[in-house]
Amino acid sequence: MKNILFPLLGTLLLCATTAVAQDSLWTSARPDGHAPISVMSDHYHHKGEFMISYRYMPMFMKGNLSGSDGISNEAIFDDFMVAPQKMQMDMHMLGAMYAPSDGVTLMAMANYIRNSMDLRTKMGADFTTESSGFGDVSVSALIKLMNQDRQSIHANVGLSLPTGNIDQRDDTPMMNNAQLAYPMQLGSGTFDPFAGATYLGQTDLFSWGAQATYKFRGGENNEDYSLGNRFDAVGWGAIKASDYVSFSTSLRYYTTGEIDGMDADLNPMMMPLFNTANSGRSQLDLGIGSNLYIPTGNLKNLRFAVEVSFPVAQEVTGIQMENQWMGTFGIQYSFGGHH
Repeated sequence: MKNILFPLLGTLLLCATTAVAQDSLWTSARPDGHAPISVMSDHYHHKGEFMISYRYMPMFMKGNLSGSDGISNEAIFDDFMVAPQKMQMDMHMLGAMYAPSDGVTLMAMANYIRNSMDLRTKMGADFTTESSGFGDVSVSALIKLMNQDRQSIHANVGLSLPTGNIDQRDDTPMMNNAQLAYPMQLGSGTFDPFAGATYLGQTDLFSWGAQATYKFRGGENNEDYSLGNRFDAVGWGAIKASDYVSFSTSLRYYTTGEIDGMDADLNPMMMPLFNTANSGRSQLDLGIGSNLYIPTGNLKNLRFAVEVSFPVAQEVTGIQMENQWMGTFGIQYSFGGHH
């Protein structure tokens, strides 16, 4: 009897220990196993696993700020010939992730951007300028540093490639084929390295996380300027309402430096956004979102997600447009690998 009992007890103990060990790991196999959809590079994958994703990200601006206060068209016309009225940016983003090992996940992201800006001249004429095309492509690696006690930490290092055009032009009442303002361009025009770290934690019902990322600008572009460096920090919390649905809230802070140099085709006296003294901003956003998780079997799963965010506070250098709100709507599909 002992010869049977001891191996049986040993097997049961091993199974229990393994179950506890597995349960003590942070897992993405739940609706809140991914961060709010606006957070990129939030999770890594198991060896051999792929994920493809699509995001639609509309952003709206209306009116203008001087510092953190609103400024009227009349005040802008004291110094400039044209005042921006409102702007919409629509971004379509495709992403792919692959994990060659449990410790490293490779990631690439490409996007297509469509910008539209309504403006008003000092004489009262309204007009619209538009730009569209592919933006900058980013490639990166997510490196797992820790996964224990239902907490996880990974680093993210990558490079943004200058695939977005920075010579976008359109007709205006003053000039045909005029160079468009810096915010209407599709990329940075420089090779921009970035690095960051992400922390994740979860219990049976809740999850939370934080991420910080810094992007450096790689010198001057072909138009003789460089965008400002950018720092992003975001924290979030989510509740698992069921095995399929979670709800989240997030706080995101970002700050961008001023543009260095200037595009010689932009007259800084024409409108505020042609003048690099009116560049760089800090902003705090509040986001509300939801994830829908659909396990489809055979190590495959599908997610639908949405998040809408609003500025809680924003301060600009000089005179710039006021951000109103932005949305992120996404689909993520992962397959392969082992769990």
